[in-house]
Amino acid sequence: MNTRLLGIIDATTFFEDLIELTRHRSVAAIPFGGRYRLIDFVLSNMVNSGIQSVAIFPKYEYRSLMDHLGSGKNWDLNRKRDGLFFFPSSIFDKPSRDIGSFDNYAANIDFLKRSTQEYALISKANLIFNIDFEKLLEWHIENGCDISEVRKDGQSLEIFVIKTELLLELIVSRYKTGYLGMRDVVTDIDSPYRVCYFNFDEYAVTVNSVKSYFSASMDLLNLEIWKKLFLKDRPILTKVKDEPPTRYAKTAVVHNSMVANGAEIQGKVENSIIARGVKIAKGAVVKNCIIMQKSQIGENCVLDHAILDKDVRVESGVAITGTQEAPYILKKGLVQGVRMNS
Repeated sequence: MNTRLLGIIDATTFFEDLIELTRHRSVAAIPFGGRYRLIDFVLSNMVNSGIQSVAIFPKYEYRSLMDHLGSGKNWDLNRKRDGLFFFPSSIFDKPSRDIGSFDNYAANIDFLKRSTQEYALISKANLIFNIDFEKLLEWHIENGCDISEVRKDGQSLEIFVIKTELLLELIVSRYKTGYLGMRDVVTDIDSPYRVCYFNFDEYAVTVNSVKSYFSASMDLLNLEIWKKLFLKDRPILTKVKDEPPTRYAKTAVVHNSMVANGAEIQGKVENSIIARGVKIAKGAVVKNCIIMQKSQIGENCVLDHAILDKDVRVESGVAITGTQEAPYILKKGLVQGVRMNS
């Protein structure tokens, strides 16, 4: 186990272009891949890297996130010592896009002071990737870095490794130095700290818009990408739900799709992500779509490039068409019974 590294997941970010999917949940809690949430990837990476203590800093609409993670049992984080911690932000004056706001950490500085881990790993929650953080820490130490930032193709993935002691110093002195977050420290050309850049050359996508969410979801249907994300020795863990296997009727036709357990398929599904408990009736055609949990699609419907949030019901005969650049979104709990095209 990695007792040297403390995990910090910053789930405070807000993106206007994701508002249709975040009215009732935080960005970190957006469903992904039919059975996961966005936060599952970074949290699983931390656990797979031996991290036993993880602090999550949420800000907006975090009830769904807390319900999903619970005690952390599914990630083996329901521990008597260390484990999973929630520290909701008390700062609501403005939306944040920056990872590692020292004001958020300052409100819970006692937790950091009590932590026994020598190093802290700070990461955003909306990144789809699979990485061994233990190797990152070893690289950081070997190169004598004060702060290491993970990058891909020259762009920051907003993942940082820093000594916990130095992080505490930066938090306490933030108004004196003008460093209000990790971004300020690593972008200052006059920074007194040795900042290193770790290049991650595997698959990694940041979900910060509907377009990036849809694109990353469709990437899962590419077998080569799927193999890079879902590794046998570093599995992506999620909340366990005991549901029966998917039922495929004789009329069902499914091509190049991911279908989660508990679904019932009677129609045609192509190039789509189908979540748990979804029902697709006879004669319905679903292409290039993301259908979230327990949504129902009636007979003879035609859906193309659409995103259906949880518990949506599309009545028989409805046609819904979006595009790859702008998929049509049906909000959570909507009953759609009118023919429509975008």
